[in-house]
Amino acid sequence: MYSTAEFRKGLKIELDGAPYIIVEFQHVKPGKGGAFVRTKLKNLLTGRVLDQTFRSGERVKKPDLMEKEMQYLYKDGDSYCLMDNETYEQIMLSGEQMGDAVLYLTENMNLQVLFFNQQPVAVEVPNFVELTVAQTDPGLRGDTASGGTKPATLESGAVIQVPLFINEGDRLKVDTRTGTYIERLK
Repeated sequence: MYSTAEFRKGLKIELDGAPYIIVEFQHVKPGKGGAFVRTKLKNLLTGRVLDQTFRSGERVKKPDLMEKEMQYLYKDGDSYCLMDNETYEQIMLSGEQMGDAVLYLTENMNLQVLFFNQQPVAVEVPNFVELTVAQTDPGLRGDTASGGTKPATLESGAVIQVPLFINEGDRLKVDTRTGTYIERLK
């Protein structure tokens, strides 16, 4: 059980039988009456955001969450096959369950999969991935690093904005949290 005094951004709690993550919280001590905590919670199953107020000192349950490192193997139609790195057990997840992770997947990539009551609920790719540019307009002579940007399609299918000097076949470091170009790799 967690007390409201332990609330922090990113804490996972269980509310009405569903797992939530705390997106925002604020301790409020009004002049009259008891203190309370205003929170913004995101449902890990549906992605819905909920505003909830708790009385100070109120307790909430810890969810039955387990995180496993799994390896992405292949895509079969709209399903994605992942393998547990310890037991070598394979599971199939839908594109909906994978979420935005599908934009940055490459074969044999290690992912963090969050399970709630032995059911996969969320997939996290590493914060930074290395991907090759599959298609982009050619760079023109005189383009500089401080110039504009152009769209580039990566090997995983994601489209990001890159500097004008990037060419097809270049290997890039990409931030998966924001979907932005970080640097060109040698």
